[in-house]
Amino acid sequence: MCSLCSFLKSTIGRKILMALSGLALVLFILGHVLGNLQIYLGAHFINEYAYHLHSLPAVVMWGVRLSLLGIIGVHIWAAVSLTLDNRRARPEAYDAKANVQKSFASGAMRWSGVVLGLFIIFHIFHFTVRNVPGSEYEDQIADVALVKHGHDVYNGADKVMVFNVNDMMVAGFQVWWVSAFYIVAMALLSIHLSHGVSSMFQSMGLRNQLWRKRLDRFAVAYAVVVFLGFASIPAGVLAGVLTQSNPEGNAVKASVEVVSEVIVEEIIQK
Repeated sequence: MCSLCSFLKSTIGRKILMALSGLALVLFILGHVLGNLQIYLGAHFINEYAYHLHSLPAVVMWGVRLSLLGIIGVHIWAAVSLTLDNRRARPEAYDAKANVQKSFASGAMRWSGVVLGLFIIFHIFHFTVRNVPGSEYEDQIADVALVKHGHDVYNGADKVMVFNVNDMMVAGFQVWWVSAFYIVAMALLSIHLSHGVSSMFQSMGLRNQLWRKRLDRFAVAYAVVVFLGFASIPAGVLAGVLTQSNPEGNAVKASVEVVSEVIVEEIIQK
């Protein structure tokens, strides 16, 4: 236990933790962007992808979610503690001079991290919990049949119905300020990655002078790909390239929900 405490208190220990947690997040981001880009293949593909994810056992799904939140927490704790240590260790004059020498990406790591933290909270409530005011998608988006290999999937004599993730994403990004916030957040994420991915290798002792430029270029390339992948979806919605697959069904469901709310209110008033 004392050895673990010493490791967590040491600068190198926290740098390793930040690097390893960063690596896990980099891999998650790659998987997330590849999954989201299936929306360009058609509504059936993104809906089937989401259906299989949500069909995982609850213990697995919540285990992954809690692990991811824990990894984010470790990454933030390590970054904040190292930043505070650096500020205490450096004279004010040295800090001012060092800041001039920092790259834009390096200097933006802290404030981009704060904005990304706020974005993650919004993103969870927007598309996972689906409980942002005005975006209660459970009441606005009609379920559709699960399609696999071009055919409806049946459970016995009944079609397997799934939540229409395609139409939820399109409806969400049709709100201009949501798309704008999303694109800005992805730009900040890319800035964060362009510096963080390369620094990650340095923290683990895997970056030398020979590989420094190569890893820096790889980090920038990865960051650009992530930005284009994520940002292209809200941009595609606003441009009309991505559209809802079942607008009539969604309109009917929304109307039914409104009528139901009116009836309930009248019953309560009586």
